[in-house]
Amino acid sequence: MTLIDKLNSAIGKGVSWLTLVLVLVIVIDVILRYSLSITSAASFEMEWHLFAAIFLLGAAFTLKNDKHVRVDVFYHNFSDKTKAWVNLIGTLTLLLPFCGVALWESLSFVQSSYQLGETSPQPGGLPARWVIKSTIPAGFLLLGLQGISLILSSYKTIRGNA
Repeated sequence: MTLIDKLNSAIGKGVSWLTLVLVLVIVIDVILRYSLSITSAASFEMEWHLFAAIFLLGAAFTLKNDKHVRVDVFYHNFSDKTKAWVNLIGTLTLLLPFCGVALWESLSFVQSSYQLGETSPQPGGLPARWVIKSTIPAGFLLLGLQGISLILSSYKTIRGNA
């Protein structure tokens, strides 16, 4: 549990720096586009590649820190033990199966892209499309691992060992 939490903390903190890179790429793109009428497919693609990496690789860090979106009508009024039960059941029945299916399905997607040597369909776009596509299984693997950590943490709370 601690190893998973440390892994996702390190990756989450590292990925958070990509937000700065994303902002810089957007600012440079806007300045070049509106002041010099220069634009490129590569800069546009870099923006969405960075956003995708931030979102996919940062999801587990978000779950670890309990900052994910939750429809919180009743949950905030629950006791810690009841919250642990909700987390345990939700993770076992929803999160882990979803991560498993997404991970399984995305592997062939990435493999196909790699084998084809897929590049951007846009002239001047980024090469090696498989690199960004590989963040899909990586992100779901990290999210699934964090789900396992959440299960263990919830179990400890339910057992009274928190």
